[in-house]
Amino acid sequence: MHLVMSFPDFSATDTQIQWQRFCDLLWYHDDLGVWLDVSRMHLNAAALAELTPPLEQAFEAMGKLEAGAIANADENRQVGHYWLRDPQLAPDQSVGQHIAAEINDIEQFGQAVVNGEIKSPTGEPFTDVLWIGIGGSGLGPLLMVRALQDTGKGLPFHFFDNVDPNGMSRVLGELGDALRTTLVVTVSKSGGTPEPHLGMEQARHRVESLGGNWPGQAVAITMANSHLDQQAKEETWLKRFDMFDWVGGRTSITSAVGLLPGALIGSDIRDFLAGAAQMDQATRVADVRRNPAALMAAAWYTAGEGKGKRDMVVLPYRDRLEVFSRYLQQLVMESLGKRLDRSGAVAHQGIAVYGNKGSTDQHAYVQQLRDGVDNFFVTFIEVLQDVDDIPEINGERPGDFLDGFVQGTRSALTEGGRQSLSISMRTFDSRRLGALIALFERAVGFYGELVNINAYHQPGVEAGKKAAAAILKLQKQVEEVLSDGTSRSVLEIQQAIGEGSDEAIFWILRHLTGNNRGYQAQGSWDSPASLRFAKG
Repeated sequence: MHLVMSFPDFSATDTQIQWQRFCDLLWYHDDLGVWLDVSRMHLNAAALAELTPPLEQAFEAMGKLEAGAIANADENRQVGHYWLRDPQLAPDQSVGQHIAAEINDIEQFGQAVVNGEIKSPTGEPFTDVLWIGIGGSGLGPLLMVRALQDTGKGLPFHFFDNVDPNGMSRVLGELGDALRTTLVVTVSKSGGTPEPHLGMEQARHRVESLGGNWPGQAVAITMANSHLDQQAKEETWLKRFDMFDWVGGRTSITSAVGLLPGALIGSDIRDFLAGAAQMDQATRVADVRRNPAALMAAAWYTAGEGKGKRDMVVLPYRDRLEVFSRYLQQLVMESLGKRLDRSGAVAHQGIAVYGNKGSTDQHAYVQQLRDGVDNFFVTFIEVLQDVDDIPEINGERPGDFLDGFVQGTRSALTEGGRQSLSISMRTFDSRRLGALIALFERAVGFYGELVNINAYHQPGVEAGKKAAAAILKLQKQVEEVLSDGTSRSVLEIQQAIGEGSDEAIFWILRHLTGNNRGYQAQGSWDSPASLRFAKG
C-alpha cells in the first residue's frame, strides 16, 4: 500500500487553503537554494496517491537507464547523458574515463583560446566564435551564452543555426574581416546532417575567400570516425571533440556541445556540471513527495489528464533566461510528442511549450492567460538575488518591481482558476543553470514513463528529414527536365519525371523562379495549372 500525506484540494479563493497547500507541497534544496512549488496546480492527494505506484516504477526504470540498459529500444541505444556530469556513474569504466578526459580537454582548450595562448592562423588571438549547429546543437549553446556570459568575458558568439541564406549573409557580414580571427565550430553528431554541413561549407568558402586558413581555425564536435571526424583529422583541423552515440541532441548540453561554449565565454563548466549532478541526485530519491522531478511530472500529468491537454507556458523573470522556453520546446516536445506508445498503440502524446520572459512579455499574452481559453499551465521561474550595481533611486528598486510582477501575475492567474507552478532560485549562476536543466530532463523522463512512450527517439524528425531529401531529389529531376529550354506546365513536368506530386513540383518551381537561376514563369500566378515554366 502506498501512503501519501493528505493535503487540501486546490482553491482559487481560499487563501488559507492556498497557504496550507504551499507548506505541504513545497520542495527545497538547501545547498542549491532552489524551491519548487506545485501547490497552485490542480494536483490533489487522490491523484498523487494514484500516480505514486507508476512513479515508483519510473524510479526503477530511470535507475536501469542510468545503469546502462537499452533505454531507446527503437535505435538499440543506451541513454547516458546523466553520466556526462558524473562520469563515475558510467557502467563501463573506460567510458567514464573518456568523459572525464573530454571535460579536461574542453576546459584547457577553452581557457587557452580565451587567454590568447592558442592563436588564430593570423598570429593574433581569436576574437570571435562562429557556432554551426541545429536543434540541440544550436539551442544548448545559445542558452549557455545568453544565460551565463558576462560583459567583457570570453569571446563574442555568432550562430549559424538554420540554412537561411539571408541569415548566413547577415552573420558573415557582421563578422567581416574578423572572420579570419574567428574560431569556427561545426557540430554534427553523425557528420552527415545537411544543415550543419551547408553552414560549414559557406563559412569555409568565406574564410578562404578572405585569405584565411580554414584548418587552423576550424573545430569539429562529432562522433568518432564520422565523416566529419575523418575530414577534420585528414585536414588537421585545430581541434576535434567527441560526441557520444548514447547522447541525444536535446540532452547534449552537458557534453562538449554545451561545455565548449561555456569554456569559451569564461564560465565555470565544472560548476555547471556539479549543479546538474546535484539535481540528478535529488531526483533519484524514491519518494514522490521529496523528488522535485516526480512532483513536476505528476503535476503535468494531472493538469493535462495524461493526454497533454494543457500547454506549458514558461515565464522566467530574468533576461538571462530569455531563450529557456525555446530550449525547453525541444527538450519537452521532441521527447514527449509521440504518435505511438511503447505497445504500438496510437497515443498522440505531448505537451506544447511556449513562452518568453517576464515582465516584458507578460504584457503580450497574460491577458489571454487570465481571461481567455483555459488550456495551459504556467511555469514561473524567479531569481531572488539582484545585482549590486543597479541602485535604489527615489526609493524604487527594479528588482522589487520584478518580484511584484511575479507574485501579482501568479495571484491574478490563481484568482481566475488558472494553474501554475513556480521555481525559485536564491541566486543564478552556472551551477543553478545546470540544476534547472537537469530538473526538466528528469521530469521529462518520469512523465514519459507515466504515459508509456519512448522519450528518447524522434521518428517525426527523421520523417521530416526523409521528406526534405525527397524534395531535393525531385528538384534535381525538375531542373533536368527543364534543362533543354522547352516551356512546360507543371503537369507536363510531372509526367516527364514520372513521380512527385503536382503541388510539390509547383512549390519547387516557384522557389526556382524566385531566385537568379535563369528560370521564368509564363502566365498568371493565381492560376497555377495554366503556368508554363522554362529555363533560358
